[in-house]
Amino acid sequence: MMRPLTSAIFYCLMFFITTNTWASPNPKIQPGAERLSAYLPLLKNKKVALVINQTSQVGTTSLLDTLLKEKVAIKKIFVPEHGFRGTADAGASIKNDIDSKTGLPVLSLYGKNKIPQASQLQDVDIVLFDLQDVGTRFYTYISTLEYLMDACATYKKHLIVLDRPNPNGHYIDGPVLESSFKSFVGMQPIPVVYGMTIGEYARMLQGENWIKQTSGYTLTVIACSNYSHKMLYQLPIPPSPNLKEMNAVYLYPSLCFFEGTVISVGRGTDKPFQQWGNPELKKSYSYSFIPKSVQGAANPLFEGQACYGQALSSNLVLLEEAPKDSLCLTYLMAAYQAYPHKEKFFNNFFDKLAGNATLKAQIIAGTSEAAIRQSWEKELAAFKIIRKKYLLYQDFE
Repeated sequence: MMRPLTSAIFYCLMFFITTNTWASPNPKIQPGAERLSAYLPLLKNKKVALVINQTSQVGTTSLLDTLLKEKVAIKKIFVPEHGFRGTADAGASIKNDIDSKTGLPVLSLYGKNKIPQASQLQDVDIVLFDLQDVGTRFYTYISTLEYLMDACATYKKHLIVLDRPNPNGHYIDGPVLESSFKSFVGMQPIPVVYGMTIGEYARMLQGENWIKQTSGYTLTVIACSNYSHKMLYQLPIPPSPNLKEMNAVYLYPSLCFFEGTVISVGRGTDKPFQQWGNPELKKSYSYSFIPKSVQGAANPLFEGQACYGQALSSNLVLLEEAPKDSLCLTYLMAAYQAYPHKEKFFNNFFDKLAGNATLKAQIIAGTSEAAIRQSWEKELAAFKIIRKKYLLYQDFE
């Protein structure tokens, strides 16, 4: 009999490894931040706030240092989930601080203060946003962007988004969020993988009236050069502490569903989001890992316990080179079938990640992956029509 591990690998290889011809990563791609001549004139004689983290680079130099060298009047720094250096745990409270190098105030946009307050924006003219997104609805940088856009509209501040390529920008997949399941891990009716850069997404938020509409507010997107949605873009810097490698970035849309279950995704190991397991799956799987408390994963799920499941980074050996054009539900379905206490498998967070209550019900009912995918088709088709209006780059279709 085929073991669940073998079956899951075979099924997902059918999705991850395709015969399409894709462009190789293009070393000539210029993120918006590197196109200084396009936005430095806009900053002249203006007081500026930055929304940045460790991914905000101009070549190998931080955007902050680059702008200070250009004598831009930076007043403060806002930071998203994971903090200024990108090392804080997922969900960890980010405290306000002072940057030791520049003396600038560093203000958190995660936790209780997700929306910039009037007092935090009163001394700035322009807010400059530069964060590397991964193109997945539950990755919270797009939620931070939306709240920031609302604040800039309310207080009539010019928002400039320095666009960056999307490493998962070459496909669209997953259920579209239903409005009753809106949360910080899903704020708008978009699929799990939405196939847009963060600059394109900002244009959609504004164009579809998903943010406040006021006079005196300006959105400017500084586009990337030489990028298209047909490209597989390799990130130069990990966007967060548990997406350490490109394999994890590609697997994240599929494995993040486990965060709403009893299954560990390998936080507290050297391969987070490249494996999954649970101590009670020993009868079904021979592979195991042991989570430990480390920077970026303090007190991980099942700390110090052997978790049995799948190692995806070693088994899907072609994953990093092959095109990825679909998220994979097989891991989730296999884990649910193998787990002995099915009534305890899901937690309350799962429906927020899925954006509906339907996916959980389908998994419990044993619905096939093909049938689940078919149930997404109408909403995905409608989203694609909306998305097309806001693209800045050649599409993959």
